[in-house]
Amino acid sequence: MSSVVRDPRPVVRKFLARPQHEGVGATVRRSIGRFELKYFDPFLVLDEFSVSAPAGFPDHPHRGFETVTYMLQGAVRHEDFEGHSGTIEAGDLQWMTAGRGIVHSEMPASEGTQKGLQLWINLSSKYKMIEPRYQELNSRDIAEASKDGVRVRVIAGEALGIKSPIYTRTPTMFLDFTLKPGSQIRQPIPESWNAFVRWGGAWNRSSKPLRFILVGGEPLGEPVVQYGPFVMNSQEQIDQTIEDYENCANGFEKARHWKSESNVVFGY
Repeated sequence: MSSVVRDPRPVVRKFLARPQHEGVGATVRRSIGRFELKYFDPFLVLDEFSVSAPAGFPDHPHRGFETVTYMLQGAVRHEDFEGHSGTIEAGDLQWMTAGRGIVHSEMPASEGTQKGLQLWINLSSKYKMIEPRYQELNSRDIAEASKDGVRVRVIAGEALGIKSPIYTRTPTMFLDFTLKPGSQIRQPIPESWNAFVRWGGAWNRSSKPLRFILVGGEPLGEPVVQYGPFVMNSQEQIDQTIEDYENCANGFEKARHWKSESNVVFGY
């Protein structure tokens, strides 16, 4: 069992997430997965996305990791080649284990601008080829707690005595904090874990509420070879993944005859 840090952990690096284009006409602010911070074990990518129809993220594959989508504004419709579909609205969570392979689309489902966070979490070698799986929570079902001016939504892990029902193959905490003016929080994090804060610090000296995301995870310590949406442990495995996808084999069989409704409507 990992020990938990009792003394404050120092911030070793700070930088601004700059906008870049992803998908078709979509804009993301990428914190992890860019040249300043290519990989923060076990985290591969952290995007704050902003998208309005007809832009979006049409049909695309994944293998070897998990994607966590947490909506902040608007709604996104999700479809995949297994027949799974649904709409993720503001405050909702989708925790998708791509495993051996998934092809899906993520497109705007309401008017205006849709905003959210998407985090890619690496899977260890023993889990990279498992069957795809979804864990989804509506906003009303996400565990929440409040104490001394601090409110937390526990997406994954534990905080203020409450735990999330989300199962994390790579041990992870994902916490959405809101601090009233003058309040502060000391959140235990296992000593061996890597952790980061998205938006601000953990002591609110301002006159307005402060909201930020705290994410931590246990490093895997394994080789990482990434080719776009495929993340494996060796170049040979990446080459095999590309071959599997191109030939609709070994987990990608259903990609041969599948297109999402969004692709048909918008003609991607």
